[in-house]
Amino acid sequence: MPVPPLTVLSLASALAYALLAYAHRSLSPVATRWALGCVWLLHLLTLVLMLFAEPARFGFAPALSVTVWLVLTVYAIESRLFPQMRARWTLAGLGTVAVLLAMSFPGQHYPELRSAWLPLHWALGIASYGLIGAAVIHAWLMQRAEKAMRQGHMPETAMPLLTLERLTFRFVGAGFVLLTATLVAGGWFSEVLNERWVWNHKTAFSVLAWLTVGILLLGRWRLGWRGRTAIRTLYLGAGFLLLGYAGSRFVLEVILHRA
Repeated sequence: MPVPPLTVLSLASALAYALLAYAHRSLSPVATRWALGCVWLLHLLTLVLMLFAEPARFGFAPALSVTVWLVLTVYAIESRLFPQMRARWTLAGLGTVAVLLAMSFPGQHYPELRSAWLPLHWALGIASYGLIGAAVIHAWLMQRAEKAMRQGHMPETAMPLLTLERLTFRFVGAGFVLLTATLVAGGWFSEVLNERWVWNHKTAFSVLAWLTVGILLLGRWRLGWRGRTAIRTLYLGAGFLLLGYAGSRFVLEVILHRA
């Protein structure tokens, strides 16, 4: 029996991510960029086959896979502008897990969409996932750099803390805008489909994420929040956002076995 192309691409992407995570220290900067580009392309091809399959399928694992690919895209662009950034092994490890999860849990079938505009709601939500995810990666890099500086191990070629902080909040702001658009689109689709706004787990966690990220940006603007306070608030908001769709769908698909 022939192996489906999606399975082949998924295994190839996961293996490429794992090899990059394992060998990143021994690769030269040029070889690393080429390897990162190849893995990025393999993952993109996997996503194209997965998202445009017939019938359409989507769930928590494909959402995580798209999110990791978006974060990798941001990192690939930024690493050219800021060669000091070092998060390849972390992203490669996340990529391996995300691709294997999407292969194992492809999600729910959607033979017919209730609205032709529904994919826009999904796209906005996934894009907000990706931007908040990029902010979390930058916050983690900022924490690591701050710890190295306090211990006196900060290399001269390391990325400046203020630059990392500025990039973090740029991604937080962009993610907040898209998350706001996602919630507005969700309410609009409810009106178009003549449905009531349902306060389920997904809606509650998404609103909590929106409030938390909004408070973070307000605290940054009015009170100058930075350091541990800002990072912990960002992690909390990202946790709520993760639970909003991926967490809720994981419980339904894997634990409760419901569509």
